Amino acid sequence: MAIIYNLFIGFLGSFIGVLPPGLINMYAAKISMKEGRKRAFLFSMGVCITVMLQTYIALILARYIGKHPDVVSMLQKVALGIFISLTIYFIFIAKDTRREIRDHNEHSKRNRFFLGIFIAMLNILPIPYWIYLSITFSAFGMFAFSQLELWMAVIASGLGTYASLSLYVQFFRPKEHSRKLSLNMNYVIGIVTAAISVITLLKILKEF
Repeated sequence: MAIIYNLFIGFLGSFIGVLPPGLINMYAAKISMKEGRKRAFLFSMGVCITVMLQTYIALILARYIGKHPDVVSMLQKVALGIFISLTIYFIFIAKDTRREIRDHNEHSKRNRFFLGIFIAMLNILPIPYWIYLSITFSAFGMFAFSQLELWMAVIASGLGTYASLSLYVQFFRPKEHSRKLSLNMNYVIGIVTAAISVITLLKILKEF
């Protein structure tokens, strides 16, 4: 039963996490429109490889935290710094997601798989996302950290990411979608990380 829970949470968690419009999925849709679905799917596979690696790292950290609750306080302070930095980045530094995505050279067009790996590496949000998700569901007895169950969740996270990106590749077109997407998604992410920063700060202050 634990394997089924991990598969379900791994797939659904990634699927929902990637579904909101952002740089990665809009990039996949644009590649599909300009260069064909085959290259867009290669890009998506590259993204999935990185997401699976990030999920694995996150679950290993979550398992360690579960066995060493004394490090939670220290990690809260580290997390606060990370989320404040992410808030500053996404609100003030990151490029507007409503801007045209341009290819800077022809070489990148021949390496969409590796481009997917690289772009996904720039997004570190899956790590704190999966740490929080796994610990939360583990508290309800719906997530296990044993080796087999952990790998099932990692594989499922890759499948969920691929399924979500496939929707953009198959059905969304940036030119049509850009009229509806009038909001810079980096601002949304920045607001979310700001809210998490406030919550984390309040938790730290309560301990004093």
